[in-house]
Amino acid sequence: MRWLRFEARACSRSGATTMAGGKCTRAALALAELCYNTLLEEGEKAMLAAEQHVVTPALERVVEANTYLSGVGFESGGLAAAHAIHNGITAIPDAHHYYHGEKVAFGTLTQLVLENAPVDEIETVAALCHSVGLPITLAQLDIKGDIPTKMRLVAEAACAEGETIHNMPGGVDSDQVYAALLVADQYGQRFLQEWE
Repeated sequence: MRWLRFEARACSRSGATTMAGGKCTRAALALAELCYNTLLEEGEKAMLAAEQHVVTPALERVVEANTYLSGVGFESGGLAAAHAIHNGITAIPDAHHYYHGEKVAFGTLTQLVLENAPVDEIETVAALCHSVGLPITLAQLDIKGDIPTKMRLVAEAACAEGETIHNMPGGVDSDQVYAALLVADQYGQRFLQEWE
């Protein structure tokens, strides 16, 4: 799944340099928005088709969004907190066996908390993740035990020099990331309780 909408939005707001070496363009923002809307509209249908090993228009649209649109979009739109948090999560051995996109999904929820995004936006992303089997809690990433210590490690790694979290508007420090990780996990837990 591609969450470029939120990272491109952050890079645009902060004036960060993109992966292609320029500034986020209107075209990149439009591609990121198209990716996101495609996932919202087609994601669950595409997952069901993939589980049945069949190709449907929904699956084709999501494949396009995950490959072409996101590739062009990320180069021109930039990366921010969600991918830095993915990188931080890789410091926790518990989550090593999870895919890049699974960690970025939780990173996206955390980025939305960092941005103080509206609750309905957080809920929409959490619902999409849940509908396609992406993790929305730390436990779903098999991160258990001493959560405070582990999240401090994730936050510090996510804020290392050169990480894309520094593309966030206004700057972000490891204390803010630590708090956002814990709150994102609580949102995910609450949403799971409401949905089940």
